[in-house]
Amino acid sequence: MAGMAAWHMSASQTLERMQWFNEPERWRTTDGALVMEVTPQTDYWRISHYGFTVDDAPFLYTLRGGEFEVKVKISGDYRARFDQAGLMLRIDHENYIKAGIEYVDGKYNLSAVVTHRTSDWSIIPLAEPVPFVWIKAVRRLDAVEIFYSFDDKEYTLMRNAWLQDNHPVMVGMMGASPDGTGFEARFEGFEIKHLPDMRRLEWLRRNGGGE
Repeated sequence: MAGMAAWHMSASQTLERMQWFNEPERWRTTDGALVMEVTPQTDYWRISHYGFTVDDAPFLYTLRGGEFEVKVKISGDYRARFDQAGLMLRIDHENYIKAGIEYVDGKYNLSAVVTHRTSDWSIIPLAEPVPFVWIKAVRRLDAVEIFYSFDDKEYTLMRNAWLQDNHPVMVGMMGASPDGTGFEARFEGFEIKHLPDMRRLEWLRRNGGGE
């Protein structure tokens, strides 16, 4: 029990130490969870299809270098078209990945947007609404694998995308409400795990330093 208590304290402190980009008017952390009132009329998108660029949605992040695995449990009171909540990995305004749940035409979708100067969008429609979803991203070298799960046990790959390696990344939780008046999004169990650099591991193997 002592170990569990320490873990929960660490998770809560991690949220408190993270930084806001486009901080919303109302948000709180409680029991290691982040609850945000997503700012109305906000999004992340660049140029393609719609012909405009927006970069104004709330995003709570920490800065990470190297390779890592990050996951979070996401739920939200989605109401309007394109209401969304998820993970985001961001180098700058022209290079980022966001993935999570997006509400479109009354349906829940697993959604991923990959932006390198211009944005693309891919979805996996869900047959019915879900109370929550786990999203996990694994950054290895110049690739990010994005997975989803409904039980935090079995994960399914939903996207593999390029992201520049050897560059610091802002990683955290975002919400957007492009067409709506905002909604409440909840993020639980946010966790980042360091992964050893694959190039260094290969060097160690070649030079007798690894098993």
